[in-house]
Amino acid sequence: MKIIVCVKQVPDTSGVVAVKEDGTMDRAAMATISNPDDMNALEAALQLKDADKDVKVVVVSMGPPPTESMLRECLAMGADEAYLISAREFGGADTWATSSTLTAAINKIGVDKDDIVMCGRQAIDGDTAQVGPQIAEKLGLPQVTYVTAIDYSNGRLTVRRALEDGYMTIGVQTPCVLTCIKELNEPRYMSVSGIMGCYAKPYTVWDFNALSDDPAITVEQVGLKGSPTQVYKSFSPPVKGKGTMMEGADKAACDQLVSILGEKHII
Repeated sequence: MKIIVCVKQVPDTSGVVAVKEDGTMDRAAMATISNPDDMNALEAALQLKDADKDVKVVVVSMGPPPTESMLRECLAMGADEAYLISAREFGGADTWATSSTLTAAINKIGVDKDDIVMCGRQAIDGDTAQVGPQIAEKLGLPQVTYVTAIDYSNGRLTVRRALEDGYMTIGVQTPCVLTCIKELNEPRYMSVSGIMGCYAKPYTVWDFNALSDDPAITVEQVGLKGSPTQVYKSFSPPVKGKGTMMEGADKAACDQLVSILGEKHII
């Protein structure tokens, strides 16, 4: 059994957003982190591996060369293989172009009858929750989104899906695609032995030519050119002014608050 986990390196949203002239984010100039929901998907895959030594966990990501650091962390956590799809042709992709590229990579890795493809629910830089379902559609596989629990025993996969007002328990036929949310688990830390051994594990970089045998991978269908939706503008929100802290719960404090609000014509 093989579990392919799609992971993404995203901008640290607590920092400043760097923007290129074309309106897309300059990821190379920004501090980055591993997308949180993707780490929950990876942890779920590693837990299945812990329960069955025949499970192999493969991580795949699309991004610039520095994405290697995140993939090495995934290997140090326990993943067995890593693939990075990286080329200028893939830059500026929206969810449609991204899912097309990742689907081509997954097809090249190969999906067998017992395999599972896992993704995080959504990435914190776009918050669209579209890539996972799009991959499922393009692979022609059944999908379950918002997964909060996974049970795999005797060749049967059962998952629990979060709804707005409760949960749904679903039996799923493999191969399939699951998108995971943070309530599923708590991602593990890298181990010392994992860190020492991560550079000995298989790590492969695929450029545009490596995937060009897929009919969906052409210059017009990937990256910014192949994106039906494009970002008009990216920017950091203006910094709010420093607030005024008031202490006390007596009449004097209330009078002071009323006076301040009156000066600002709020009341």
